[in-house]
Amino acid sequence: MKTDNVEYSTFSGWVDEPADVLPALAEDLACDVAVFGGGLGGMMTALRLAERGQDVVLLEAEFCGHGSSSRNAGQLASAPGGDLQLLNLLYRKKMPGMVRLSENAARFVEDLIDTHEIDCDYEPVGNCFAAVSRGQMGRVRRVAKILRGVGAHVEVGTSAELGIPRGFVGGMREVVGGMMNPGKFSRGVRTVLLASSARVFEGTKVTDVTRDDGRVVLSTPRGAVRANKVVLATNAFAGEWEITPRNVSVPIWIIEVETEPIDEDRLAALGWTSRSGVVTQHNIMENYRLTSRNTIVFGVRRLERGTTFPLPAKKPDPGLVDELATAFATRFPALADVAVERAWGGWIAITSSFLPLAGQVGDNTFYSVACNGHGLAQAPYVGSLIADMIVDGHRHDDLELLWTRRSKFPPAVALGRLGVRMIWAVDRWNDLFNGSRRRARRAPAA
Repeated sequence: MKTDNVEYSTFSGWVDEPADVLPALAEDLACDVAVFGGGLGGMMTALRLAERGQDVVLLEAEFCGHGSSSRNAGQLASAPGGDLQLLNLLYRKKMPGMVRLSENAARFVEDLIDTHEIDCDYEPVGNCFAAVSRGQMGRVRRVAKILRGVGAHVEVGTSAELGIPRGFVGGMREVVGGMMNPGKFSRGVRTVLLASSARVFEGTKVTDVTRDDGRVVLSTPRGAVRANKVVLATNAFAGEWEITPRNVSVPIWIIEVETEPIDEDRLAALGWTSRSGVVTQHNIMENYRLTSRNTIVFGVRRLERGTTFPLPAKKPDPGLVDELATAFATRFPALADVAVERAWGGWIAITSSFLPLAGQVGDNTFYSVACNGHGLAQAPYVGSLIADMIVDGHRHDDLELLWTRRSKFPPAVALGRLGVRMIWAVDRWNDLFNGSRRRARRAPAA
């Protein structure tokens, strides 16, 4: 696969940066609720508060939708993130609630798209846990049994039955959810937010969060916001501020890349008739998806642990792009001559429990971080639930499931630099012997 003419970006390959970035905060303000962070979680929190009549201010260091909200793979998932077998072992009593929350989150986003007529190329085609080997197919069946046992809507089948490329053995499809352009979706939510009564300030870096006389003060270079309540929606960047609970999450760097446009006949020959997103069952997944511009976006495969704050903005490592390209050629040997056109990457938050978390610090500071790679659905949904809790004074059942009574968390030892490297090495060792390369080459045309 060709990687000699790749466009590298520190933002996203889905959309360009907005041309109408709002002015930064330049004075002192007071409000009922301040929202700190303008990703999908922060935007939806502020929008819901504004809809419910609250005086709300949102502060964003770059522009709304700048972070992982716009640069993910665009897979609207309806199952919990993480290793579902491990989650079922450790949190069996929580699994029915986690599945309910995950499916509710996906449906919430679908309703949001319909209600506000957001043009984001959404296709309600579900997502597949795909197996590249017989061993992975056994894992798929075990996961499907767990999910069905707690009420999830999933279906298991061969690659032909699921309508995914024949190089995969088979898999399990989440019936709820689908694929979208996340950059367009984030831009659409931003448009709706800016049309609301919320006061939004972009290009506004919060330098400190303190308490004064029963209120919370967000300090910035040119002004401060004094709020009765504050919602921290900073996700991977949360560790920059002392008010954030320690070890609530760790920052992980991941990337996505996109091919050049591919001839429609060559895409049709893959047998990808369902257009469902595909996530392999490696310990560190590979994801693949078709786009409306006749390209394939794919990524992850390797994780990098962030160790210091502030987290650096950087472009993807060309060596990692080459590694992803090699994996692509293995999964899709008929497209091994296709070129990678662009690559982008950024930070996401992962918790030590691999469960999304929400909670409270003191009487008037709330947080929601770490959707563990499933934030496209869960971040806006949880944001809306936190907004409703602030207005109504009680927590929805789905929010109650995530709520932490004591904001003390253990270090995520397995996600240290050595840990993520060892997990990657196990995946590569398995790929040497699981027959996935040979199976992909022998896969019949659809």
